Amino acid sequence: MKLPPYPKYKPSGVEWLGDVPEHWTQIALRRTSTRYAGGTPDRSNDSYWDEGTIPWINSGAVNQGLITEPSAFITEEAYRNSSARWVAKGALVMALAGQGKTKGMVAQIGIATTCNQSMAAICPTPPTEARYLYWLLVSQYEHIRNMAGGEARDGLNLEILGSIPCLKVLPAEQQAIAFFLDQETSRLDTLVAKKQKLIERLKEKRTALISRTVTRGLNPNAKLKPSGIAWLGDIPTNWDAKPLKFIALVKTGFAFSSDDFTDEGVPVLRIGDINRNGRIDFSDAKFLPGDFLRSNRDVIVRSGDIAMAMTGATIGKVGRYRYAKPALLNQRVCLFRPMRGAEIDFLWYLLNTDFYIEYILLTAFGGAQPNISDTQLLACSVPVPSLPEQTSIANYLNDEISKLDALVSKVETAIERLQEYRTALITAAVTGKIDARKAA
Repeated sequence: MKLPPYPKYKPSGVEWLGDVPEHWTQIALRRTSTRYAGGTPDRSNDSYWDEGTIPWINSGAVNQGLITEPSAFITEEAYRNSSARWVAKGALVMALAGQGKTKGMVAQIGIATTCNQSMAAICPTPPTEARYLYWLLVSQYEHIRNMAGGEARDGLNLEILGSIPCLKVLPAEQQAIAFFLDQETSRLDTLVAKKQKLIERLKEKRTALISRTVTRGLNPNAKLKPSGIAWLGDIPTNWDAKPLKFIALVKTGFAFSSDDFTDEGVPVLRIGDINRNGRIDFSDAKFLPGDFLRSNRDVIVRSGDIAMAMTGATIGKVGRYRYAKPALLNQRVCLFRPMRGAEIDFLWYLLNTDFYIEYILLTAFGGAQPNISDTQLLACSVPVPSLPEQTSIANYLNDEISKLDALVSKVETAIERLQEYRTALITAAVTGKIDARKAA
């Protein structure tokens, strides 16, 4: 839907708002709302949290956009003995601090609730419409974060919130803009959700293809025999089932001191550098001086090596090292290298099978922070065809997986464009670059 602009514009006086319709006025948020922070009852006092009846939300709740469920419940006594305050249904809340992208995010309250001290309640005063203000603040997310140091740890505060530039718009126009954005963003979000499900199906197909080919081979008519391993099932009669230690070596990393990290030099391969697409990404890398290579030869990472996370929520995550220059392997990351009689690409696909991933999850120890040892990684029994057959399987999977990965990449690009369009549409509507009244 292409909407026309307003007939006349004037400068708003704020760079990122740009020109606005002639009859609109720029004002600060403090003139359109009341603002206050919440509080958190004493966490060490279980009686404040057990069998509570008062809804309470934490900063992470802003990710919901519309908050309809509390994060927890607190008791009447907890409410009286803390700075927690009620936030009326329909009001807005903004995260003043938080991990990652949380700071500066805004949500609308679908229930009456209290909130923690890292959130600010924003209660619009007439004639400001809450839903329009919500979309306006959403459109200013990056600018609001920059008012408190951007990606830095600095938090927002009520004074900064009060200075956020807003626009004084007629109530009827606010309602038209809010209705238009509710409708259009819902439509776009539905499209994105469908494409995300398509990506999930493609990735499931990818894993299934790898697992089936690595355990059964390329000949659909091959005679099979019991592997003797429950998770492997039957394998071709000319294959063996052996513990991984017979075809692969594992090298574990070293606990480098963060005091030695530098802004350039040799990259240190950490768990966070292994992304979920099977790649090593050094966009947020840590480095060590070049002379560390000479004194740490046992943990040098070279092109083609397979790295795996050995701990944490992403345990078992693997990535291929494709950089020409070497890196150094950090603690709790390991390298897999093939032994004689094993093909590196076949080993890569073995480590990507669903049965190997499941083996890691079942074998890992440590509860909330699972860990696995190199000995345990190598104890898993895997199918082992002859070296020529390994090469044939790897070549086939390289071709087929590249096709699936290309499809995933294409859908991911489409999602990025939809999200960019969504952001641009919100900004255009709330700042009057398009006349949302014409959508009615």
